[in-house]
Amino acid sequence: MPAETLPPPARQALSVFPEVFGGRTPELLAMAPGRVNVIGDHVDYNDGFVLPAAIGFNACVAAAPRGDGCIRVRAVSFNETGQFSLADLRPSARLRQAWLNYPAGMAWSLREDGFDLTGADMVLASDVPIGSALSSSAAVEVAVGTALHRLAGLELTGRRLAQLAQRAENDFVGMNCGIMDQFISALAEPGHLMLLDCLSLAYDLVAVPADAVLVIGNTKASRSLVDSAYNERRAQCDDGLASLRTGLAHVSGWRDLGLADLELLRTGGRNVLYRRARHVVTEIQRTMDTAACLEDGRLDEAGTHMFASHESLRDDYEVSSSALDRMVALMMSAPGCFGARLTGAGFAGCAVALVAKGAEQDMADLLVREFPDAHHPVPDVFVSEASAGARALGRGDW
Repeated sequence: MPAETLPPPARQALSVFPEVFGGRTPELLAMAPGRVNVIGDHVDYNDGFVLPAAIGFNACVAAAPRGDGCIRVRAVSFNETGQFSLADLRPSARLRQAWLNYPAGMAWSLREDGFDLTGADMVLASDVPIGSALSSSAAVEVAVGTALHRLAGLELTGRRLAQLAQRAENDFVGMNCGIMDQFISALAEPGHLMLLDCLSLAYDLVAVPADAVLVIGNTKASRSLVDSAYNERRAQCDDGLASLRTGLAHVSGWRDLGLADLELLRTGGRNVLYRRARHVVTEIQRTMDTAACLEDGRLDEAGTHMFASHESLRDDYEVSSSALDRMVALMMSAPGCFGARLTGAGFAGCAVALVAKGAEQDMADLLVREFPDAHHPVPDVFVSEASAGARALGRGDW
C-alpha cells in the first residue's frame, strides 16, 4: 500500500516515529477503526444483539521491538510520551497518564492470557473523535493489541483479540463495557454492518443498502463513562435480571423474557429496574428486526425501529441528553431521513441517521445551520462508509 494512500493518522505515526525514537524505523503499522452502532445499545453487556459498522476513522500504531521488556508510547493527540514495564503491570496500579492505561491494559491482558510479549517503541495517532461515542478507546486497544502480538510473532484470532481488548477495558481501565466495540473494530468487513450475537459471538454480515448511507452528527458534548451512570445502568440491569430469575423459574437470561414477565418488577415497586429491563427486552427485538429490514430493503421500517430505539434510550434507559435529543429531532426533520437515534452509550456524543443516498449533504447542511444555539456548538457531521476492521502492514507494505 503506497504511503500516500494510508489513512492520515497512519502517515502521521510513521513520520513521527523516527523523530521520537532516535531515527529508528518502525517495523510494522497496525490500524483499527472506530465504530458507529446503527441499533442495539446497552444490550451487548446483556447478551443481546447489536448492529454496528466500522467507520473510516482509525487508531494507528507504528511500532518496533525492544529487548528490555519496556514499552514506550508516544501519543500524538496528547503530545506526550509514556512508558511502562511489562513485568510491573497490574490493574491495581493504574498509570498516572490516563491515556497510557489503554495500551498498558492491552499489554497486561495479552500477558494474562499467556502471551510472551517483547518490549516495543510505539507511536499512537488516531482520528477517532475522543469522548464522542465512536469507540476511540476500543480502536486504541485493538490497534495496540494487533501491534504487540505481531511484533512478538504470535498467532491470535480476531475474536480472541476482541475479548482480550474488552478485558483490558473492564479490568484494567475500569470501564465495564460489553464486547461490541472491540469486536467490530477487530473483525469488521467493508460495506457491511455486523449483526453480532453478544452471547455466542456468532455474527452475520448485513450489506449496507445501496440506496442508503449513514450520517453521523457529533454534538461535541463529550463525557467520561468511567465512574459515571454507565456502570450504574449495568448494575441496575444485573439487579433486575437477578430478581426476575428468582421470581420466574423459566428465566436464565434476558432472551427468555417477554414484556409480560417484566411486570414482576413493576408490581414489586422497582419501577426504575422495570424501565431498564423494558429497554433491554425491546431493544434486542428491535435490533433483529432492523437487520431483517435492511436485508430486505425496507428502509422506512428500519428507520422506524431506529427512532423507537432512541425513544427507549431516552425514556426507559435515561441515557440521552438535550444535545442528543436536539440532534435526533433535526435529523428526523430532514428530507430523505428514514430514522435516527443516539449511538453508543449516550449521555452526549453522537447521533446516527439512516438517509437516502443523495440526501446526505442536505442533512449535513441543515445540522450545521440549525443545531448551534446558545448551548450547542456547530456540530461535526460526516457520512460513514462501512470500513474494514483491524489490519497490520509490514515495513515493505508502505
